[in-house]
Amino acid sequence: MTDARPGEKPETLLITLSGKDRPGVTSSMFTALSGAGVEVLDLEQIVLRGRLILGILVTAPRNAKKVRAAIDETAEALGMSVDIDRGVGDNKSRAEGRSHVTIIGSPLRASAMAAVAGRIADAGANIDRIERMARYPVTAIDLHVSGADTDALRTVLAGEAATHGIDIAVQRANLLRRGTRLIVMDVDSTLIQGEVIEMLAAHAGYEAEVAAVTAAAMGGELDFEESLRSRVALLAGVPASALDEVYAAIVLAPGARTLVRTLRRLGYRFALVSGGFSQLVDRLAVDLGIHFSRANELEIVDGVLTGRIVGPVVDRAGKAAALREFAAEIGVSEEATIAIGDGANDLDMLNAAGLGIAYNAKPMVRDAADTSVNVPYLDTIMYLLGISREEIVAADAEAGFVTPAPPV
Repeated sequence: MTDARPGEKPETLLITLSGKDRPGVTSSMFTALSGAGVEVLDLEQIVLRGRLILGILVTAPRNAKKVRAAIDETAEALGMSVDIDRGVGDNKSRAEGRSHVTIIGSPLRASAMAAVAGRIADAGANIDRIERMARYPVTAIDLHVSGADTDALRTVLAGEAATHGIDIAVQRANLLRRGTRLIVMDVDSTLIQGEVIEMLAAHAGYEAEVAAVTAAAMGGELDFEESLRSRVALLAGVPASALDEVYAAIVLAPGARTLVRTLRRLGYRFALVSGGFSQLVDRLAVDLGIHFSRANELEIVDGVLTGRIVGPVVDRAGKAAALREFAAEIGVSEEATIAIGDGANDLDMLNAAGLGIAYNAKPMVRDAADTSVNVPYLDTIMYLLGISREEIVAADAEAGFVTPAPPV
């Protein structure tokens, strides 16, 4: 091995091996290097459709000619090609301004990737590493990027997401991405498909009228509390038994159970915070294993809905207050929370959280949130946390859950 003087960078060898993947490739290369007394400085390996690329950075050996011969002989025996480059110094550290850029597409086209990579380069940043998080039912790719401010990069890439019809989440690369968090979710049109109040209104013959007011309120056109009280008033006279019928008809968003099941294994806590009704939201929380819930309580007298709400309304400010309350109760900072929602009444909650995610949201909510997810799979959010589809499927298999296989 070449000894460097104090202050000097050591001479190094970069060995790049490529060819058909098979068991024993990595061990064979290190066996060839083992007698040379070299130190391993860096190592990277990827496999794409059965083709392997292995990069090994080691300190330069004293007898370089002998080591090169051993490497060439090993590569030939493996039926692979090898390139050896002699240089000076270790692999450079990543620049400051580190971010994770997660790209989700269905499909994800080359033109979209070209645009994203181009904007990252234009920002003076570098893509240091690329990982596939999922290939089905969406394609999700995670880029490790350095050399640019995260907020500035998020702004630059938002335009490309809109242009190419993909989702792009840009997050700071820090420990919070892996740390135990509190996830606070809206319910209607987020955790579940559709709006509960419209389902209840169908029992009173006012579904169309209530749906129109709900759409306006969620789009930020109406005051939420005023619109809620006016809609609830139309429910006067509906039998309380209708709540059971509505609950039985609720359809969860695809991936909802997978999201909660997987992240609970990792120690995450969950909360439901809804402008809907506690008679249904609390039941959902129990069914899914959610730790906290907060919603409005419908007044029921003699087995009939009165058209009134008991207590203060859980509105836009109330949702944010609930997030802070639950975070304090379990001892995590607001920065360590994730909020997911789709309507204008979710905006304060999304802004209060460390990561606010607009899920299939109204335009004004998408524009205000940290990031948006516009595919109909709630478990896609786990890709933003660095959890791959393969890891999710493997964990479910160990627990006895059957996951549908992707198309061949």
